[in-house]
Amino acid sequence: MVGIVTAMRVEASCLTRADLPFNEMTSLGERAAIWLSGMGEKAAREAAEGLQQGGCTTLVSFGLAGALDSSLRPGDLVLPDSIHAGRQLSVDLDWRNRLRQQLPAHMKIASGILAASPNVLTSADAKRELAEATGACAVDMESGAVAQVAARAGIPFLAVRVIADPLDFSPPLPLLSAVRPDGSADPVRLMALILRRSVTLGTLLRLGSQLRTARATLLTVVKHAGTELGTYSK
Repeated sequence: MVGIVTAMRVEASCLTRADLPFNEMTSLGERAAIWLSGMGEKAAREAAEGLQQGGCTTLVSFGLAGALDSSLRPGDLVLPDSIHAGRQLSVDLDWRNRLRQQLPAHMKIASGILAASPNVLTSADAKRELAEATGACAVDMESGAVAQVAARAGIPFLAVRVIADPLDFSPPLPLLSAVRPDGSADPVRLMALILRRSVTLGTLLRLGSQLRTARATLLTVVKHAGTELGTYSK
């Protein structure tokens, strides 16, 4: 059974229309289960461990990523060869390649290294520093922890990540205070940020557009390669 870790509801909604409970294992049928973990390394590790203990024999980190390479744009898919989380952690390349073969030929897909970060990177300078230190093309906060759990358990691991923010445009630091653990926005705090001009409406509109573009790619992956994720039957 495939165990899928998603940090945010916007990611999980690409796999199921169900209103998932937070921080627990939920079945997606006979071949897959999902865990809406919340953002960050600790939450993702607990989710991956819970899925593995619940009977999952493979693990997937599914969701959004930030670009560390200037050629990557919102909506580009990242199917990494490995994860950099203090050390290099392997991806099951046979599994990755099977999934890739089912995707549309026109889809832009990057491989290479996906870096793990303990925090959201909110500037181009921070992204460039991580790229130089790791050689990675993209970054997220959860895949490293999921890969570590898979490595300890000796089970296959796959990361499916789509660029949401390019190298030169990141979520501003003040915005993070208006984001709930499951990635949804707190409207009261968000309005306060706008009124204080800590975040501009233009920034929110651009972030929203990027998110919609990234989500469309995730939906395409599920539509065409859901058999490899255990969510669709042939």
